[in-house]
Amino acid sequence: MKVVGFAGYSGAGKTQLLASLIPALKARGLRVSVVKHAHHKFDIDHPGKDTYRHREAGAFEVVVASDKRLALMREFEQASQLTVHELIAELYDGVDWVLVEGFKHSDVLKIEVWRAAAGHPANYPDDDFIVAIATDSPAALPAETARPILDLNQPDTLAQWLVDNGQRFDYDPEIYK
Repeated sequence: MKVVGFAGYSGAGKTQLLASLIPALKARGLRVSVVKHAHHKFDIDHPGKDTYRHREAGAFEVVVASDKRLALMREFEQASQLTVHELIAELYDGVDWVLVEGFKHSDVLKIEVWRAAAGHPANYPDDDFIVAIATDSPAALPAETARPILDLNQPDTLAQWLVDNGQRFDYDPEIYK
């Protein structure tokens, strides 16, 4: 499995990039999973559904499955911040690429998504885990870099860059146990 993070401030376009990158990787015959960092309390379940009622009744975990998908919901009894590595360990073993959205301070190799128009600082000058920058404004980058500069609006080109450099993103889960 190969793992690459996509980091950047809110509004930089990480989600849109991944939504375009996933089909570009799938078109190359690759199986893709995503680990997404969510802030605070979020829910994928809805009041009135059986699974919601089970969770409200106190179930620690609820797994719901059909012939098309599976979902696992786990309630933490105390606030818990799982690491990106713990979340990757939860994924199906037969995936080719894991795209990590968020986790901007993690120790996985990352591509920084940066837009000058968003007005946020860039992280690449201070983060050795950032291996490339995806941007729509390369001339406006705040610091020179030897890292590859990728066109944020060309997900197919970015997918090819990932495939061409795939060995660099090989993930060894034993390192993080």
